[in-house]
Amino acid sequence: MSLFALGLFTSPLAIVVMLSVVIGLLMILLFGYTSDQKAIGIAKDQLKAHLLAVRLYRDQLHVVMGSYGKVLRGTGRYLKLAFKPLLYVIIPITLLIVQLDRSLGLTAIQTNKPFLLTARVNNPQALDSISIDLPPEITASAPPVHVAADNEVVWRLVASQPGAYEARINAGGPNATEAVTKTVRVSSELARVSPERLRDHFWARMFSSGESALPDNSAVESISVDYPERNIPLGFAGYEMNWIWLFFILSMIAGFIFKELLGIQV
Repeated sequence: MSLFALGLFTSPLAIVVMLSVVIGLLMILLFGYTSDQKAIGIAKDQLKAHLLAVRLYRDQLHVVMGSYGKVLRGTGRYLKLAFKPLLYVIIPITLLIVQLDRSLGLTAIQTNKPFLLTARVNNPQALDSISIDLPPEITASAPPVHVAADNEVVWRLVASQPGAYEARINAGGPNATEAVTKTVRVSSELARVSPERLRDHFWARMFSSGESALPDNSAVESISVDYPERNIPLGFAGYEMNWIWLFFILSMIAGFIFKELLGIQV
C-alpha cells in the first residue's frame, strides 16, 4: 500500500490527474461562491428562449433578426456576470500552473547524458574573459563555444552523480573575486528545476525562473540550462501529452461533472 501511495506522488500522470480533479472542484466552488447564481441562471434561460425563438420562427425574418439581437445582448449580459468570478478562478490557476510547470514541464538532467549551459553577457569584450567553475560531479565534455552574434558562451557538460550543483560563471577574468552561480539539478526522479537565471526582467523571471535575480552590476545577463521537456505518457498506444494540455482537459471535465453534481450555474 505504501508503494502504491509513493507511486501516486512520484508519477507525473497520477499527480496531474489528482490535481485536475481537485482544481476542477475548487474552480466550480469558487465560481459559485463569487458569482450571482440567480442572475446567471436568468441570463442563461433568456438566451435559451431567444435561441428557441430563432428555431421556431425561422420563416419570419423580423422575429429571427430581433431574436438574434436579443441573443447578442443576452450574451453580453452573461459575460458581464461571469467576468469577475472568472478572474477569481483564472488568476490563482495561472500562478499555480507557473509553479507546477517547474516540476512537471521539464525533466532534470540525467547522469552521463550531455547537456548545455549557456551564459549571455552584456558586452562582447566580456566573452574573451568569461570562464566557468564546475563541481567535481560535473565535467565539460567539449571546449566552450563562443557565439559572438548573441554575446553568448555555450558549454557542453556531463553530470556523473544525482544532486543539485552550483556552476559558477565568472565574466571578469580568472582573477576576479565576484562570480554568479546557476543551479543544475541532476536526477532521474520528479524534480523542481529552474531553466534560467536572469538579471532584472521581473515578469520573465516570474514565469520562467525559480531563482533569484542576477546582480545588477554583473556582466552576465542570463544563465540557462537546457532541461529536456517532459511529455507525460498516457498509458495507451504510446501517446504522450504536455502536462498543461492534459491538466486543462481533465480539469474542465471534472469541473463540468462537479457543476452538475452541485447544481452550480456556470
